Amino acid sequence: EFSDRWEVDRYLSTSGYLGETTRPFFVALPKDRSTVSNDEFRRQISQVDSEVLGHLHDGIKGGYDEEKFKPYIGFCSLREYLESELQKRYKEAAPATLALLEQRCSEVNIELERLDSKIQATSDVSHLRKSAMMHAASISNQVGVLIDGAADPAPEQWGKTTEEERSESGIGSWPGVTVDIKPANAILRLYGGAAFERVMHEFRCAAYSIECPPVSREKVANILLAHAGRGGGRGVAEAAAEIARTAARSWLAPLLDTACDRLAFVLGNLFDIAIERNRSRESEYGRKTGDMEGYVGFHAALRHAYNSIIKDLAKQCKQLVRHHLDSVTSPYSQVFYENDFHGSFGSSANSYFRHNQASAGSIWFELSDCEQVSHDERMRDQENIPPENNARQKTPGKGTEARDVHRESQMTVPETPSPDQPCDGVKVDVGPRKRIARIGNRNPEQLMKVHNGGSLLFGNGDCGSRSAYTEICSLAAQHFAGIREVLVERSVTSTLNSGFLTPCRDRLVVELGLDLFAVNDEKFMDMFVSPAAIEVLQHKRQSLQNRQKVLQSCLTEFKNVARSL
Repeated sequence: EFSDRWEVDRYLSTSGYLGETTRPFFVALPKDRSTVSNDEFRRQISQVDSEVLGHLHDGIKGGYDEEKFKPYIGFCSLREYLESELQKRYKEAAPATLALLEQRCSEVNIELERLDSKIQATSDVSHLRKSAMMHAASISNQVGVLIDGAADPAPEQWGKTTEEERSESGIGSWPGVTVDIKPANAILRLYGGAAFERVMHEFRCAAYSIECPPVSREKVANILLAHAGRGGGRGVAEAAAEIARTAARSWLAPLLDTACDRLAFVLGNLFDIAIERNRSRESEYGRKTGDMEGYVGFHAALRHAYNSIIKDLAKQCKQLVRHHLDSVTSPYSQVFYENDFHGSFGSSANSYFRHNQASAGSIWFELSDCEQVSHDERMRDQENIPPENNARQKTPGKGTEARDVHRESQMTVPETPSPDQPCDGVKVDVGPRKRIARIGNRNPEQLMKVHNGGSLLFGNGDCGSRSAYTEICSLAAQHFAGIREVLVERSVTSTLNSGFLTPCRDRLVVELGLDLFAVNDEKFMDMFVSPAAIEVLQHKRQSLQNRQKVLQSCLTEFKNVARSL
């Protein structure tokens, strides 16, 4: 296409559209498009380059500027340029590339050594013991942190509401409680120490919702009349105290067992949460406290040991609170003497319920959005609440002046009183087979003794219009409230805290260690017979070995290339 030199020089200089600093290459390829071998293709390219240069030198008038344009004409010139650029860049990148390859090879070698030692450790008892102890200690520490209060992992995911705890534990409602107990924050998802305290508060609410149950007249008669021949003036009080003790043992004992089971369920849930928290901490800080991954037998044994410890704690706490219940319901308990000092027959036990129900709720802050059950709703189904009025009702027309000392001939003393017998009668009829002991010439002091203390029905000498049955029921309710208050406020709360939480904080790692590691090597290794775990380790090792070969080959080749540059 070109015949003059100036045309060729202007074309090769690419002036006007590529700029002065751009130096393009001019390459002509063979026209033959048939399939040829590599050597034949190279020969054809060399032949085309020779034809192009010959034409520029001989076929153009005046030739062309060879000094300026010949290095940019032909495929061979392009290849020489690319090889020189590649060599230049190899020289620049060689130090950093060699360092990176050596680092990668070193990392793979370290990982291989770690896997080799781990595979070897599957039969090394001392190494397994050390790793297992570190893992168990870490889990125990996380349980203690959760009991003391933590918000990681997320309570929204791992916590439970009160209703979920009841249904998943299989315990359901509190025995003997007819009202729906809804403690503060019942709809919030809690775990650890917060869930433990919520169950404790729920137990207090359930305990204070139980009142002394109604007692039949036959039961009162069987207890009261047994004191007829013992003398003294405490027959009614002793009968009421025995009724209260029996009711407390019957109604409060199942409540205590349920509280222990609910608390054990809350603590049992902490195992999975502690494992998740431990895994999160290890990934966050990039360290592992005993790599136990893949040892299914050990993890199963660890879980079983933890659950056994919690069950043992629940059993011990049940025994402790039952002991407190037996103590407070003992005939020698000071609770009944305190009641005798603070109140009388007509004193109301309802004040115990109101005072302590308020105290049970005052220590809790309501954080949920729902409103809790009001005090009135809690009281609506309560029965057998004695009247609050302590004052005795006087029978109209029977004033003090009408109660002068009767003549001795009119005074009769019953040998066996009845629970329905009134306190204000002058003459007592005990049936057709009554025996009337006539009182002879006695002074007024003897008459007052007979009048006040001669019968179990007269109590402390305060005669009213109500029967002994009513008086005993009222006093039994008072005694029951006193037992309940002492048991809940002074004994059970501290006992359950020290019986559950203290061992989980301070002695859990020791208990786990004794259960898992205080065995001979043969029994200990039974937890680590895991073919699947060894197979996983060997597969990882094979993969790392292949990667190591590839990296080592690259490193060797690049070193040889770097030497030849």
